[in-house]
Amino acid sequence: MRRREFITLIGGVGAWSLAARAQQPGKLPHIGILWPNPLAASGHFLAAFRQGLSDLGYIEGHNMTIDFRSAEGMAERLPGLAAELVHLPVDVILTATSPTIRAAQHATRTIPIVMGNSQDPVSEGFVASLARPGGNITGLTLFSPDLASKRLQLLKEVVPGLNRVAMLWNADDPALGLSFRETMDAAQTLRLEVRSVAVRDLTDLDSAFETMKGERGTAVIVLEDVLTFRYRTEIAKRANSSKLPAMYGLREYAEAGGLIAYGPNLSQMYRQAATYVDKILKGANPADLPVEQPTKFELIFNRKTASLIDLKLPTSIAVIADEVIE
Repeated sequence: MRRREFITLIGGVGAWSLAARAQQPGKLPHIGILWPNPLAASGHFLAAFRQGLSDLGYIEGHNMTIDFRSAEGMAERLPGLAAELVHLPVDVILTATSPTIRAAQHATRTIPIVMGNSQDPVSEGFVASLARPGGNITGLTLFSPDLASKRLQLLKEVVPGLNRVAMLWNADDPALGLSFRETMDAAQTLRLEVRSVAVRDLTDLDSAFETMKGERGTAVIVLEDVLTFRYRTEIAKRANSSKLPAMYGLREYAEAGGLIAYGPNLSQMYRQAATYVDKILKGANPADLPVEQPTKFELIFNRKTASLIDLKLPTSIAVIADEVIE
């Protein structure tokens, strides 16, 4: 755990103070955080979660304590880190993505677990249903019906004559199964040819884009997960140098140089996750707290990237975009 880096990114004087934690041992609500990636790539999500706690009146060292564990991008470390949090013990665990949720689930069936974001929690076995989770896990999910279709429709507006889409995804992430199927179905409805391009690591990206480039009327849709999010800048650079228009699922991809992104605001989801923690600390049973699906989506367009790949911002996109990056 890189304590100084964490304090710098999350902010707040004394925010994660061991000294403050020692003031009232055993009396304050104890929150554990299990995190997959280095904070340089995702620290702002934790900042949003902490802001959500602050909005609800929680102050570190005064009326709650926090223990943070990060795998620093090494998924094999997650089970051990989850076990550490359970052993402390903590009263509730905030998790980030499917690998962290699964590690926490295997570590405890009694301590409540809050999902900051998840892909398909029902098919992955985290909850019995979205409405009635039924166990010790609840929280938020990224998935929403018709999201894949909307992304492809927007991509067709941006790319004149679009007739085929390459779907870039992490083949080692079983949580992407639902997004994969929804994208395939939506493409068929929109009469788009789809090519599945699977990657498993950063080293696969060059060959993946070599496969995708050079075909007219082609664009890319990138399925978001831990891998593609961590390497979003590298993916955007390769897409842009290959002159491939690309659609992404989160604003962070467009901010990293991606052409267009449409999806929920992940920072807002982590802020909302604080309300789940609050309810659980006040006695709510996670089994009875419905998993929340996104209801608001944002459209981000990167005009600088459009110029790089010789595309113009369509008026139809300009009038509805939540943000245009110049």
